[in-house]
Amino acid sequence: MPTSLVDWLRAQDDTVLAAVLRLRPDLSVPPPADLTVLATRAAVRASVHRACDDLDRVSLAVLEALVLADADSAAVPRAEVARLLGPDVPATALTRALAALRERVLVWGPDAELQLVPAARDVVPRHPGGLGRVAQGPAGSSALPELLAAVDEEERRVLDALAAGPPIGRSRADRDGPVARLVAKGLLLRVDPETVELPRQVGLALRGDRPMGVLDVAPPGLEPRDRGVDVVDRTAGGAVLEVLRRVEKLLEFWGRTPPPVLRSGGLGVRELRRTAREMDADEAVAALLIEVATGADLIAATDAVAPEWVPTTVVDEWALGGPEMRWSVLARAWLDLPRQPGLVGTKDDQGRPVGVLSDGVRRPTAPRDRRRVLAGLAELSPGSAPGSPEALARLLAWRAPRRGGRLRDDAVAWTLAEATVLGIVALDALTSPGRALLDGEGVVPAVRAALPEPVDHVLLQADLTAVAPGPLATDLAHELELVAQVESSGGATVFRFTEDTIRRALDAGRTREDLHELLATRSATPVPQGLTYLVDDVARRHGRLRAGNAASFLRSEDEILIAEVLANPVAPSLELRRIAPTVAVSPLPLIELMAGLREAGFTPTAEDTGGVVLDLTDRGRRTAPRRRASDRGAPREPGTEQIAALISRMRAGEALVGMRRGAEAYANGSTLDLLRLAAAQNRSVWIGFVDGHGVAGERVLEPTSVGGGVVEGRDSVHGGVHRVPLHRITSISLVES
Repeated sequence: MPTSLVDWLRAQDDTVLAAVLRLRPDLSVPPPADLTVLATRAAVRASVHRACDDLDRVSLAVLEALVLADADSAAVPRAEVARLLGPDVPATALTRALAALRERVLVWGPDAELQLVPAARDVVPRHPGGLGRVAQGPAGSSALPELLAAVDEEERRVLDALAAGPPIGRSRADRDGPVARLVAKGLLLRVDPETVELPRQVGLALRGDRPMGVLDVAPPGLEPRDRGVDVVDRTAGGAVLEVLRRVEKLLEFWGRTPPPVLRSGGLGVRELRRTAREMDADEAVAALLIEVATGADLIAATDAVAPEWVPTTVVDEWALGGPEMRWSVLARAWLDLPRQPGLVGTKDDQGRPVGVLSDGVRRPTAPRDRRRVLAGLAELSPGSAPGSPEALARLLAWRAPRRGGRLRDDAVAWTLAEATVLGIVALDALTSPGRALLDGEGVVPAVRAALPEPVDHVLLQADLTAVAPGPLATDLAHELELVAQVESSGGATVFRFTEDTIRRALDAGRTREDLHELLATRSATPVPQGLTYLVDDVARRHGRLRAGNAASFLRSEDEILIAEVLANPVAPSLELRRIAPTVAVSPLPLIELMAGLREAGFTPTAEDTGGVVLDLTDRGRRTAPRRRASDRGAPREPGTEQIAALISRMRAGEALVGMRRGAEAYANGSTLDLLRLAAAQNRSVWIGFVDGHGVAGERVLEPTSVGGGVVEGRDSVHGGVHRVPLHRITSISLVES
């Protein structure tokens, strides 16, 4: 006799229940109290729809066959399902499909009595298997073979076209046409004056031993091409460096000139174009990197009246890491980003363009779709790529036919394009860092191995430039970015030394000797004389004036120089006041005093109260990191420990339900008498009570002591010792032993 779903769940071990909760994570939110609640949720239509989204083409065909065979909501034998599927589906494929359906609690019961969740009938197409409704009359009679044998060629073409599916067709009213003749014979049903339907019995008869038609059992092949692991990883290494360079430009640019947040949210089109030019990238790449940087908490909107997009304080910590650390932060942010940057520039439902950082880009299922695409690539051997992106899209469509149509194929193309920009994919093949990212471990070593070997030297040129023949070591890169500015980048990076850049290094606390040592020890070529003169000249003039807070002060060993400053026309605007032959003070902030003196042609150096040089380099604006609530992705699948805890909770709930059902009604005597009886006979009692907050609860106790207005005992379900005041007990019953 067929069993109910909850009885079937009770008969399963923890491994089966763990598979159910892993494949249908929505059933665990909030945690179910017992298996009855789990079974109830599993039958909810919306949950069933979500569970079917991950079924492949064969599993969906089996589901349709069960719907066809389950016309009377009765148990269906496996043999009937196999008959409907026809010879195209081998027994092993049917076994795998039924296992997938059972794991999702869409089907339960033994093979001889397969039962279907009722809501599954709403998931399958309107015409399961491409078959129409069951008809009465000639189509359902024993005369059907003779009627089919008597049709002419025109009528047969109409029947064959509808038998291939779908069984619905449109035809103009024509009394003498083949459609009209078939309707008259009862081989077609008239739905309305322009629509006809092929009865199910006729479709089954025409299909012969394939009642559900020809099924595509085998997944499409990817036709892999070998790109070579070394070539793929070297290409990825170049992409990693390019991504880091562009993100650094983005953060530097927005730190200096933060763009405003639109009233509708997001970033304006004009600001995107301006940022793309600054990053030396097209708008699609700029939009992607802006979204990823925001997802990594490197950029956030301020809380001002006129909010702006500003780099966060996380940037300063992020910038201290090596390239492999910085890239891993960006790559993980992209993988888990609940947004689809590929939608930027498309039209929304109202026909308006979707902007960067706007709510129109939000897609909670985007992380799942990215992982599906990368997992498809990971099935190929390292260094191998699919024959084409379309081949990968066809494979994913076979594995999950219900997951959209054009949008699904677009998501595949977007994921490949974005992953290529980030270096996760190269030449359509998954890179070694990409595999590590998908596995969730070993990302940093994989990136380090893919990057070119860092160089610890530069080539100084006579035109005051330095050429880095490859990616620089982290410490050297930081020093060069301080003492020079990047003029061009690519396979080799060109840095230019200027008076401003030398002064910037001196302002940051470097001395003339430090700069000479850096150039001499880190250059593979002799230091040009012109560069030596430039450093000496700037250092000679640098720091002759020392500024500080008085709000701020100005001092010099040269009294004449102080007098010269005070005689300069800029002195009144700086509100300088001489307090000693070599010292002057100003109420202005130090940064304003320094700027005013430099505009007047002086070269002061900032210092603190101890005379130590202060670094006043402008690093751009920062704001506190803040992840937007709208960017929270879809709920993560429960982990192994969480699933085990849920199963334990449900088992305990089942035990409580069973004890409640087995409790004997106690009508005679008082609560105190019953508790004393249970303690004397070592029996358990089921009690209902109200806690101190007025919340009703229940517990199964094995009383150990009763007295003083309190019962104390061990919880028979959850364990542990509990004390319950007698006056809070509302109901009580003995539990059968």
